[in-house]
Amino acid sequence: MAAASEHNVGGVEEAAVEEEPRVLEPGAAPFGNFPHYSRFHSPEQRLRLLPPELLSRLFPQGPETKPILGLDVGCNSGDLSVALYKHFLSLPDGETYSDAARELRLLCCDIDPVLVERAEKECPFPDALTFITLDFMNQRNRKVLLSSFLSQFGRSVFDIGFCMSITMWIHLNHGDHGLWEFLAHLSSLCHYLLVEPQPWKCYRAAARRLRKLGLHDFDHFHSLAIRGDMANQIVKILTQDHGMELVCCFGNTSWDRSLLLFRAKQTTETLPIPESLIEGKERNRLRSWR
Repeated sequence: MAAASEHNVGGVEEAAVEEEPRVLEPGAAPFGNFPHYSRFHSPEQRLRLLPPELLSRLFPQGPETKPILGLDVGCNSGDLSVALYKHFLSLPDGETYSDAARELRLLCCDIDPVLVERAEKECPFPDALTFITLDFMNQRNRKVLLSSFLSQFGRSVFDIGFCMSITMWIHLNHGDHGLWEFLAHLSSLCHYLLVEPQPWKCYRAAARRLRKLGLHDFDHFHSLAIRGDMANQIVKILTQDHGMELVCCFGNTSWDRSLLLFRAKQTTETLPIPESLIEGKERNRLRSWR
């Protein structure tokens, strides 16, 4: 399997199903690259928490419109990437072409070439979403591939990054320092960062699945010093060590994961998200961590 080297990590998580030509036992994806992940954690659970106007409020478009550039790390087979693109541009279901590519471009990466190939084949917006195979923790490849994409637009950083349920896989496979470095790289690459950390109970569940299958345990699981309230731990690392500030928490998904929006302190972009963006029940779910 492509993600099976010691330093490979990425993708997304939890339950797995059989797929040809490779067959994965449930839980046998120690790097989070589960096929058909969206069948178990649907994109809609995240989208219902995120205001469709989020990007237009963060990045007001001027007369000389430049596309908003987004980075989706651990995109799996691209279902959430496509859903985020449609959500933020308010595109109707079934639409497969849009001039909106001039407004938003996403670079989506995953460690698993099989998942990336599927994402490329099934993406309805090939002009707006680019899928690449990348081990994000490989510094050389990361620099080359991300710089190549950004240079097409005369940019050096992304406007916003998406890190949806992959922090645990980085942490389990690369340890405390690996998680710290991963967040350092992301914060240096993005003006804004939307993070969905896995809670500690997911770490225990992932380790338990491997043990049940008789597979080798995660090398770092028992030695991790960063543990407990992982959302709070991620907040501390990004705000205290990596020069970001927490704008808001949009609430929790039905599987109890927070959606946290961070902003680089040096950015000159807009003020924190207005409450007017959060309608109805979701306004009551919004809570500040500051």
